[in-house]
Amino acid sequence: MDEIDVVLPCLDEAAALPGVLGAMPTGYRPVVVDNGSRDGSAGIARRLGAEVVHEPRPGYGAAVHAGIERARSEVVCVLDADGSLDPGELPALVALLDGADLAVGRRVPVAGSWPWHARAGNALLAALLRRRGLPVRDIAPVRAFRRRDLLALGVADRAFGYPLELLLRANAAGWRVVERDVRYGPRAAGTRSKVSGSVRGTARAVRDMAAVLR
Repeated sequence: MDEIDVVLPCLDEAAALPGVLGAMPTGYRPVVVDNGSRDGSAGIARRLGAEVVHEPRPGYGAAVHAGIERARSEVVCVLDADGSLDPGELPALVALLDGADLAVGRRVPVAGSWPWHARAGNALLAALLRRRGLPVRDIAPVRAFRRRDLLALGVADRAFGYPLELLLRANAAGWRVVERDVRYGPRAAGTRSKVSGSVRGTARAVRDMAAVLR
């Protein structure tokens, strides 16, 4: 099997990167996109053998897009760098591309790992997507796809609305989108979520995502 690039958007995840990069499956090459970290994340990633991309424009979507542009493999994965998701789940997601265009992880949370406000915001947005004919239960932070096809969708959001716009554009393009359960655990100690770590962060993410529904 050819190597598969794994894009890891990263903002101050120094404490999580050793565990995440150490758990990367054989044949999966990490591309850490540093989005303005101040905790030495980029240096840690580089020392651990990851390719590092610097994306000065703030925003989750900006980091993900920069990583996908840098990726070289036909199939690409995106995974959060905070330690909440197991890179070992990626091969099962990639296998789903045999019959699908986009494979996304549906988070199954460990107790205490997904605050109520983040779960509620996610459920609301997923319900709005189902009304539009896309049968998903999660606006998931882990996904697998074919690089060239995804870039052709023209996803424009560069903030937290990126994953929602991706799903909307995939649906409009007639893509087959499939979900698979993935374990969602607590973030690595010493890191803090920019979204679910506070009600304010969740509200900002929901606002960004709601904007792409208009």
